[in-house]
Amino acid sequence: MIDFSALRASMVERQLRRRGISDERVLWAMGEVPRHAFVPERYRSRAYADSALPIGENQTISQPWIVAAIAQALELQGGERVLEVGTGSGYSAAVLARLAAEVMSIERHEALAAEARRTLDSFGVADVEVVVGDGSRGVPERSPFDAIAVHATAPAPPRTLLGQLGEGGRLVVPIAVEGADMLTVYRRRGSELSSRTIGPCRFVPLVGEEGFRA
Repeated sequence: MIDFSALRASMVERQLRRRGISDERVLWAMGEVPRHAFVPERYRSRAYADSALPIGENQTISQPWIVAAIAQALELQGGERVLEVGTGSGYSAAVLARLAAEVMSIERHEALAAEARRTLDSFGVADVEVVVGDGSRGVPERSPFDAIAVHATAPAPPRTLLGQLGEGGRLVVPIAVEGADMLTVYRRRGSELSSRTIGPCRFVPLVGEEGFRA
């Protein structure tokens, strides 16, 4: 029998805390969500390794550090409305649901969205709404959002998503640059946007109207 609880605790301490994740709420959420339940059964023995894993439809579940780094950069305090682009397995949504009041998650693959809903429901995650659509367009009718997390690489800063940020809102998105994807944080203050770079990463492409072609 694999002791997933012990592996998860080790992940939090070795992969996250020792590599600069210092937000205690994020560390707590990562320690609470059973990552192994969000990956295909054949990969569950590797669920807490420091790597991405395939989940079908040529998509992956991000490595734990990336999920934690995005959550930390969003600076969630507990009362926010969060938009997530790229539901995937639902793992990141489950983490965000422990850190915010409401999460809306968009997935372009209907099969992944359906599986994510089932997994989230099985763990009683009630504050996540999963919808199928073009994540690059966001959900304008439900904006503004306090925070937006994008789990796919955009070819440029996504103007539509930036426009759906509320005052003080944060958008975390990988941006394609020569030779790498660069995880970047944008913050809205009035009509001004500031940005900072977290570091290089690797994601699947953001496919959609304001992303890459399929």
